[in-house]
Amino acid sequence: MLRSELIDTLHEENPHLTRRDMERLVAVVLETVTQTLEAGARVELRGFGAFSVRRRDARAGRNPRTGESVAVPEKHVPFFRTGKELRQRIDDASKK
Repeated sequence: MLRSELIDTLHEENPHLTRRDMERLVAVVLETVTQTLEAGARVELRGFGAFSVRRRDARAGRNPRTGESVAVPEKHVPFFRTGKELRQRIDDASKK
């Protein structure tokens, strides 16, 4: 699903609000999640899942073209873990 599809779906379910309101709503939610992760905190949406930040240690990598050893610095990456309810719904849907 694309961001625009999400906005369209929300607008169809809430016709009393304008499409522009839905765009702002989605933008605020995503920006809040992003800012929370930037601060190193966790975002949990019960029944859906949790977003967090994981640290990856520095390591030695290889340039696939030359085979030369390259130092890969430490970095922090976003991580998503699904909630129990979402996992069950996906599993049930795949069995149909």
